[in-house]
Amino acid sequence: MLHFSPIRTIVILIVALLGVLSAVPNFLSRDTIAVLPDWLPKQQMVMGLDLQGGSYLLLQVNREGIVTESLTKLRRDARTVLANQNGIGNIITTQERSITVELTDPSQLDAARQALETLQVNITGSIFAGVGTPEYEYSTTPDGRIVVGLTEAGVTERMSSIVSQSLEVIRNRVDELGTTEPIIQRQGADRVLVQVPGFEDSDRLKDIISRTARLTFHLVYPGMTAAQAEQQGLPPGTMIVPSAEGGAELLYEDVAIGGESLVDSQPGYDQQTTRPVVTFRFDTRGALTFGEITSRNVNRRFAIVLDNQVITAPVIQQPITGGTGQISGSFTTQSANDLAVLLRAGALPATLDIIEERSVGPSLGADSVRGGVIAGIIAGVTTIVFMLIAYGTFGIFANLALILNIVMMVGALTLLGATLTLPGIAGIVLTMGMAVDANVLIFERIREEVNNGRTSVQAIQAGFTNAMSAILDSNVTTFIAAVVLFYLGSGPVQGFAVTLALGIMSTLFTAYFITLLIVGRWFAWKRPKTLKVQLTRFIPDNTKLPFMKWSRAALLASMILSVVSIGLFAVQGLNLGIDFKGGSSIEVQSNDGPADPARVREVLGALDLGDVQVQGFGAPEDLLIQIEAQSDDDTEQQAAVEQVRDALTAENYEIRRIEAVSGTVSGELALSSAIGLSVAVLGILIYLWFRFEWQFAVGAVVSTVHDVVITLGFMSLTGIEFNQSSIAAILTIIGYSLNDTIVVYDRVREYMRKYRKIPMPALLDMAMNSTLSRTVLTGPTTLMALGALVIFGGEVIRSFVLSMIFGVLIGTYSSIFIAAPILIYLGLRSRPEQVDAPPAKERRADGAAV
Repeated sequence: MLHFSPIRTIVILIVALLGVLSAVPNFLSRDTIAVLPDWLPKQQMVMGLDLQGGSYLLLQVNREGIVTESLTKLRRDARTVLANQNGIGNIITTQERSITVELTDPSQLDAARQALETLQVNITGSIFAGVGTPEYEYSTTPDGRIVVGLTEAGVTERMSSIVSQSLEVIRNRVDELGTTEPIIQRQGADRVLVQVPGFEDSDRLKDIISRTARLTFHLVYPGMTAAQAEQQGLPPGTMIVPSAEGGAELLYEDVAIGGESLVDSQPGYDQQTTRPVVTFRFDTRGALTFGEITSRNVNRRFAIVLDNQVITAPVIQQPITGGTGQISGSFTTQSANDLAVLLRAGALPATLDIIEERSVGPSLGADSVRGGVIAGIIAGVTTIVFMLIAYGTFGIFANLALILNIVMMVGALTLLGATLTLPGIAGIVLTMGMAVDANVLIFERIREEVNNGRTSVQAIQAGFTNAMSAILDSNVTTFIAAVVLFYLGSGPVQGFAVTLALGIMSTLFTAYFITLLIVGRWFAWKRPKTLKVQLTRFIPDNTKLPFMKWSRAALLASMILSVVSIGLFAVQGLNLGIDFKGGSSIEVQSNDGPADPARVREVLGALDLGDVQVQGFGAPEDLLIQIEAQSDDDTEQQAAVEQVRDALTAENYEIRRIEAVSGTVSGELALSSAIGLSVAVLGILIYLWFRFEWQFAVGAVVSTVHDVVITLGFMSLTGIEFNQSSIAAILTIIGYSLNDTIVVYDRVREYMRKYRKIPMPALLDMAMNSTLSRTVLTGPTTLMALGALVIFGGEVIRSFVLSMIFGVLIGTYSSIFIAAPILIYLGLRSRPEQVDAPPAKERRADGAAV
């Protein structure tokens, strides 16, 4: 094992070199990267919104808007196909999801139905003609009326089709803003996710993205005002549309010409009034149509309608044959420019509602990067020093592997194009604490083999071989939690999951291949007669702590703590964040010294937004404001955020971070979180069942549930906000707890094969005492890394890290006092048939019996 073949060595070095080369650009300036040779990697990691600022929007197709628009089109088409094309007199009324056609001549029922059935549309994304979902369903009432309704499947398919069309429109609009590296992608059947890093004006971005920008031109109905039509009844084929200047206009329903005929749109200024306007130009066909319409309707009013609002309705003074025109209204220079952008990019096929918003100011992003880097440096230095103190020369080997591990993680994140988030930095820092665990397991096994009288070569080989089972099992269970977390979460939480998963893979690679390669080369060079693996002993050899004697008291204490935690959860509940209850969370910073919470409460209280909480958040200048969900109407939630923004800007506060989540999204997150946790526990249970006996699997799950319940009790007691990051913390705690538990279980399984006559309580004591040194060494490195994050990582991530610190402590406790003794109650016994020979007493190097 110590003598790697040249090919194996070359492969390991190539993989490590690729990881290093991929990571290097992240530590260089852009100017330096530009002059590097072309064959070298130049890609850098993508910073998340929480690190560089920017906006995140989740938009959903408005289902009611789709239904309304479809019914309007259906009514217009039905009138055309019946009266205009077939001369069938009719009266059409509109219901919630259908239209009813009453014929003036009932004898034409069959002809009318045949004509209406020609309107049927099969909506599909299939490439096969004739395959699709019918949009309409037809029926006839006993009194001879025809009912044409929208099918539920048709509406759903229409929404899915609209999402596909909207992606390109949104991408064109964002590109017009000049932003770099936006992420625009479909999410589910009816949603679009938009992330625009580095774009500070989130209000403008929302307006640009969410506005439908449907431009249509309609003739104004002559001889009757909108007010008269409301009193006397609408003339056939007309509609009332609100005006931008107040009031309303009575327009013909038929679209004279649509915005789809536009080929260009630019902001400009009216030559006579010097007010901002938007000029537009039609394509050839549109220019001809526009010229014909204006020629036939000189001295009539012609309305320009944008998103169901009349922008202007001037009188046609003369035919407009050049195919150009202008839109005037109450524009500012920026609003005229934005409208021109919208018209150039094209109209959205339907209204998109903002159901989730997260925006971060650049100053907060810079603070997060600074805090994360400081926490990472401190965690790295403390871990390196600790390993040097503990293992000396072997500590140097572990540190080299650790440094390469982190560099390879960065390289992998870069190669994959993954987005680095603040929780992602936490994942890297956490990996520093947990990555040494594999090396500690290996070194402790080498030391045990030396004490058992093996030669140096045998001890090294046996140490790596025997430790790999525990390393693999413990890391696979954590990997399962990371995978579930990736599919469960979104944004920063997914970033944490990706970092954690990559950290596990790089840890396995560096712990086995790199550390073994380094140790093998060192041994071939030095040829030491004796191995001194550990420099400083924190736990004496041959400890005989009676864990099983303490287990009953510990189990009783755990039962009491669990009952108290469940009681706290039932009575007090959790301090749910907006991720799970909906609402808005806004972080602000005073520009005039320490913030004044009382004044902010007074200002926001006057806005009548319901429950508004204002509290200190980190530095004296910072405040966190939480606003309850306004209603099921997403637009009201957005309006509330704008009111708070305007009010606090007037008070000289800087908006650093905004999160707004609708009730729809929060409910989905709560359900998906519960499902995700259940799937994670089930997946781990199945894996352990295959790898161990069923008692081990059940014991591990019981221990894990114990840790989760008590951690939830801790969150309820302390009032730590429970949000998506809390789910990430719980899944990480599950992984860490299982890591500890499996190390103990692996040793129990080994001793069961070796010592068939030892009673189970004594065997469990032996197993836990033999792994105690590893627990004492791994725990502090993880806690030191997490402690650095608490101090320097920033307020946004503090509750997340505090929960993990508590979980690490409770997980270490449960692996000893819950997971191990429960094996006895589950009836686990040694299996004599697995032992080929009676166990011989092992002896340490000094000759004493073990």
